[in-house]
Amino acid sequence: MRQLATGLCTLVVLVLLISSSRPLAQTTVPCITEEVTLTGTVSSVLTKATPGMIVGSHLLLATPAGPVDASLGRFGLKGNGALSVAAGEQIAATGVMKMIHDKPILLVRTVKVPSGEVYTVRTEHGFPISPQSRERTQNKGRTEESR
Repeated sequence: MRQLATGLCTLVVLVLLISSSRPLAQTTVPCITEEVTLTGTVSSVLTKATPGMIVGSHLLLATPAGPVDASLGRFGLKGNGALSVAAGEQIAATGVMKMIHDKPILLVRTVKVPSGEVYTVRTEHGFPISPQSRERTQNKGRTEESR
């Protein structure tokens, strides 16, 4: 029995050594160092994706370089403190450009609207910010202000 346990431990160590020596696969999580800021006019606000788009809400932007699909994720236009924007408004969207379904898409992290307000729809690691998370952040700020 002791030989079996020793053999299993040796096998586990070998597997760990072999797996740690291989390079890790490249991550698909957006990296903040790859961010770009695009300024353009909102030509359309889509609360739901149309066929061929990734899930979530989208802004179609008219930029000097041409039209851009700016993905806001599932929660970008939902809940308290959500982005409020209309067609015709000039905005600045910051995020990471990715090729998804052979189409360039801006995975938006922040949107700056004409009033100067900045809406954050994703974390710096690219994860969507839920309405509940936005509300907790807003409530935390109010609590700290009252101290």
